[in-house]
Amino acid sequence: MAKAIHSMIRVLDEARSVEFYRKAFGLEVADRLDFEKFTLVYMSNSETAFEVELTVNKGRTEPYDLGDGYGHLAVLVEDLASEHARFIAEGLEPRKIVEFAPDGKLVGTFFFVADPDGYEIEVLQRGGRFK
Repeated sequence: MAKAIHSMIRVLDEARSVEFYRKAFGLEVADRLDFEKFTLVYMSNSETAFEVELTVNKGRTEPYDLGDGYGHLAVLVEDLASEHARFIAEGLEPRKIVEFAPDGKLVGTFFFVADPDGYEIEVLQRGGRFK
């Protein structure tokens, strides 16, 4: 059986991205591998062994074109309203909280926030399907 271990995203500014993921989700640098043409930064926290891998291509000055194929990363929190307020206080510009309930059945309560490179991250209230 396969085990998901990380998701990689390309970032333009390592320091700015590390600070965002630290501030937003409490992720810390677990490892940093520096090579001639690129750097890999693995970030995680004590909640899970899953990591976000930031790839920094040296010499790149233009933002990446995310196109229309990227989905999103999702994280669970215990208290969505408190996290939303904290994101606002941190200047992270979260979108409004949404209750997704097609046909009147609640699937999830969440908000989205974009990282410095424009990647969308869904912040979900723990519960229901998302335990």
